[in-house]
Amino acid sequence: MSVDLTDEKYEKHREAGEILAQVRAETADRVEVGASHLEIAEYAEDRIRELGGEPAFPVNISIDEEAAHATPKPDDDSTFGEEMINLDIGVHIDGWLADTAITVDLSGHPELAEAPAEALEAAIEIIEPGVETGDIGAEIEDVIDGYGYNPVVNLSGHGLGHWDQHTEPNIPNRAVEQGVELEVGDVVAIEPFATDGGGKVNEGSDEEIYALERQASVRNRDARKALEQIVEEFKTLPFARRWLDSRRAEMALRRLKRQNVVHGYPVLKEKDGCLVSQKEHTVIVTEDGCEVTTRPR
Repeated sequence: MSVDLTDEKYEKHREAGEILAQVRAETADRVEVGASHLEIAEYAEDRIRELGGEPAFPVNISIDEEAAHATPKPDDDSTFGEEMINLDIGVHIDGWLADTAITVDLSGHPELAEAPAEALEAAIEIIEPGVETGDIGAEIEDVIDGYGYNPVVNLSGHGLGHWDQHTEPNIPNRAVEQGVELEVGDVVAIEPFATDGGGKVNEGSDEEIYALERQASVRNRDARKALEQIVEEFKTLPFARRWLDSRRAEMALRRLKRQNVVHGYPVLKEKDGCLVSQKEHTVIVTEDGCEVTTRPR
């Protein structure tokens, strides 16, 4: 079956990626010792809206051993130190997504920051119709190994669907024997993570990002108002507690979680407490390779 890569949905993926490339660069330039986590996150999210998109998920600001799902709390007063900082940012246009990440190293470990960036470029070079996801993982693993680090093996790249930021296929960060073949028209996020630890992450206890699990009747007024906002504004995409209008958002989310209406995303941390770096682009698989939507044009 032929795929029309000029279809409206692909144009919206591209538009999301163009906005995201600009916001990633502008946001990374603002990361410095003493800068506010909350101000950086809100700058990026507001800038996305100014440029005509919507955040596809809360800006992730992962520090040192954190790998994913960390975003500022409401009224968060955290500031950056001499740390390894990963920014993971997403944009959607009418539910069609782009996803990107970059490491800003203030910790003095430049090679650890370079490893996933070079691994990402090596992966992108081999993407074309028919390439197996396991072969992409092998490229990523080979480059990161060459730097003397380990890939984070229980995190992966992923497909991007409509109002869905994590779909098949998974793109592993290591060689695997059984993968799937990419096809023309696939939209995937390639997302290498590198660490000077063992290469696995565990769930922490902090949780500031949530997503709708199902719609249900909710009796509590605050929880009902929160659910109405979630369904209308975020649909099935992740959102931050700080995005909710309710002054009692924390209590409302606890109620919604108890009823399995929403689920949370605990912060993921390298289990040995070691540093994690990350780089990510979104690509569209084309007839003769791939198009990177999140590079500057």
